[in-house]
Amino acid sequence: MKPFIHLHNLSFSYGKDCVLAGLDASFEKGKLSVILGRNGSGKSTLFSILAGLEQKFTGHISFDGKERSNLKIGFLNQFHQTTFPFTVKEVVLTGRASFSRWSPTATDIEEVHHILTRFNLIHLINKPYTALSGGERQLVLLCRILVQKPDILMLDEPTNHLDLHYQVAVLQCMKQLAQEGMTILCIMHDPNLAFMYGDQFYLMQNKQLTNMQTLQKEEFHHALEETYQLPLYALDNQGKLMIAPLI
Repeated sequence: MKPFIHLHNLSFSYGKDCVLAGLDASFEKGKLSVILGRNGSGKSTLFSILAGLEQKFTGHISFDGKERSNLKIGFLNQFHQTTFPFTVKEVVLTGRASFSRWSPTATDIEEVHHILTRFNLIHLINKPYTALSGGERQLVLLCRILVQKPDILMLDEPTNHLDLHYQVAVLQCMKQLAQEGMTILCIMHDPNLAFMYGDQFYLMQNKQLTNMQTLQKEEFHHALEETYQLPLYALDNQGKLMIAPLI
């Protein structure tokens, strides 16, 4: 399949500190592509470049042969905090700001109701965002992005700080969206949850991004052990790979 996002010879440095060095990678359309790797390996930097937040890189990036400016990229980073008690409706409605020049339209309100209903959050519509649990907040922020109707959805550690119930809830939402044709790139820390819900897997190490689909089973296992600096035991979980530290 022709890649939807293609990176060629991508390099980036913070001053003299090289973070990405001649990185090549491709991501397919309509897939949930998960990037794994240690803290500080360059995953979030790569996302900032793809989202257009960081411009001082070298190399080439193409999005289905289009310029980034011609695509809508929905980006949810791992840090979000607000002290103002906006309602859930108001928070999600901010995602429609680019559609309405002056004030929300009936269509905007309808889109908010639709997305909250779809993800079983409509009962929270008038609740203050600050009164929600961490998992509810993450789902609401995801809805705020989805009402923008993005071409690409990028999520930086979307399950961070969530309990297992909401980790699964967020990942099920992402899986459903990918099955409907949305292109999703996701940074994750937990390889087991990634292997359960992802379609394609990439490993950030040594300033490069390895497409794990190209590796044999033994190479796959070795790459994970090398990255996490741990001896790992491979398990089968409902036909999916699961790894555990070898005690």
